[in-house]
Amino acid sequence: MRVAVVGLGYVGAVSAACLADAGHDVIGVDTDAHKVGLISSGRSPIIEPRLEELIASGRTSGRLTVTTELRGVAADVTIVCVGTPSRADGSVDLGFIESVARELGTDFAGNDAADGRFPVVMFRSTIPPGTVEDRLVPILESASGQRADVDFGVAMCPEFLREGSGVDDFLAPPFTVTGVRDEQTLSVLKELFASIDRPLHALPITAAESLKYACNAFHAVKATFANEIGRLLQANDIDARDVMRVFCEDDQLNISKAYLRPGFAFGGSCLPKDLRALMHLARMQDVDVPMIASVMASNESHLRRAVRRVLETGAREVALLGLSFKAQTDDLRESPYVELAETLTGKGVHVRIYDPIVNPDGLFGTNRRYVETRLPHLQGMLATSPAAALDGCRTAIVATTDPAVVQAIVEARPDHVLDLCGRLGSEIEALPGYEGVAW
Repeated sequence: MRVAVVGLGYVGAVSAACLADAGHDVIGVDTDAHKVGLISSGRSPIIEPRLEELIASGRTSGRLTVTTELRGVAADVTIVCVGTPSRADGSVDLGFIESVARELGTDFAGNDAADGRFPVVMFRSTIPPGTVEDRLVPILESASGQRADVDFGVAMCPEFLREGSGVDDFLAPPFTVTGVRDEQTLSVLKELFASIDRPLHALPITAAESLKYACNAFHAVKATFANEIGRLLQANDIDARDVMRVFCEDDQLNISKAYLRPGFAFGGSCLPKDLRALMHLARMQDVDVPMIASVMASNESHLRRAVRRVLETGAREVALLGLSFKAQTDDLRESPYVELAETLTGKGVHVRIYDPIVNPDGLFGTNRRYVETRLPHLQGMLATSPAAALDGCRTAIVATTDPAVVQAIVEARPDHVLDLCGRLGSEIEALPGYEGVAW
């Protein structure tokens, strides 16, 4: 496959060298004559393990060439890796990537659709969600006079290359992400990455654009969490290295997929209580832990948003399906759904509740006292079945994946289904009134 890589900085140089090593004919393009000269002589423009060796091999084999001119390259796939620097206000400067899109579009204008060529433009620069669809595709179409997905393909493939291990990350990534709009483009990209024996995920383009930001934000959160815990433990003469070493051995909860599914507020007898205790300890030691301190406020914002959305439906009678703080338990202590029911009731909304496990007569101890304080009339609010809870209610708030609940919603087809768990399945998600966890 003939591949052009536009922008020979860190991402571009690594991508060009690795793709040439995989057997593709690669043309590196950069306006910087110095970079082009270095690669042309078999040297790397950046310091990166193994990269110079791959560049030299590509130049020797003839599979890697370089130029300062994009016009007339005529590649099967053009990978755009130009810089997208931050402006002073935090926004992204799209000037370079828009300029490349305009030049590529102008070059495509001379294509003859009858020759069967279907060039693909693959954006690899980190760009905000919506950039490809709203900014770059219109530029390509306007400059070329052609149609995306018909005359040429468009894709977004974010990179996850770490400086110092970029070659290894390219050749053995955890996954490859392709944001595409049509099957023909996806087929081309599968061929491009065929040498990489890792899962390939095809996503909508906006999701692919978003993934890089989500990953980097999480990495920043992890580093900040470790630093804040370290400061707090150090102030209490505790070796944070011992704590975090064992912390990282837990791959069921701590270093895992657990808790990383978007949904509703957390609750229960442990997380809120222990977070408050940790914050009290920080205040007593005068230790600043701003990220950890913001967790409860962030959690409460989910509850306020849910209340606001329910009120926006105009419903005065709603069905709340699920009450305990998580499935397979009747523990209602600090359940966000109890607080949701309490808040809605206080605003004049009649709430009917069904939970497949909760039985008020079986509650005791602190669990019972908590409910009696927050929802003293729970017995009168409970329905005996999900169908009974939904009867006459045009708004359903769903906090359980119990099969009986799912079936009742499919049959009742309420006007609004507010999904707080995000795992209700395609039948409910297809309902006209469905609103997922992103609302």
